[in-house]
Amino acid sequence: MSDLTMRIAIVTGFRPGMIGRITQMHGEYYAKHYGFGHFFESKVASGLAEFSGRLEKPCNRVWLAVQGGQIVGSVAIDGEDLGNNQAHLRWFILDDSCRGSGIGRRLLNEAMAFCDSQGFSAVQLWTFSGLNAARRLYESFGFTLHKEWQGDQWGRMMTEQQFSRQQARAG
Repeated sequence: MSDLTMRIAIVTGFRPGMIGRITQMHGEYYAKHYGFGHFFESKVASGLAEFSGRLEKPCNRVWLAVQGGQIVGSVAIDGEDLGNNQAHLRWFILDDSCRGSGIGRRLLNEAMAFCDSQGFSAVQLWTFSGLNAARRLYESFGFTLHKEWQGDQWGRMMTEQQFSRQQARAG
């Protein structure tokens, strides 16, 4: 484990500034690398604000990577919005200073352990083509590409993707 990784704590639950900071990380990263603008950032902020109001329910959780009091990464599991006993992995993002440090793996490990403990039948996530490091990480946790199509849910036309992870069956 690197020195950086050891200095970053993974915490759960709402923290003051969380909605703004997660939105900021998404907005800055996706504007810089993919040209996303206010449509995308607004979608992140409104969805995260709505979800934050449901964090008291045991099927919903957010994990934050915190370094020196600042949020430098996040991932959330929304156990309600998809229904059918399926979880939705959302708002997985790292500050540029943490990329490649293992923090993303730690966050996803917490999220997948939570999903397994809750007994969700599957975990779904929506993303787009080209996020290769994230895709490799998702696949290492058992996600597979379920569907791919041209769409504009992120504010511009691109190849959208849905990844699925089925609950491991005891046997």
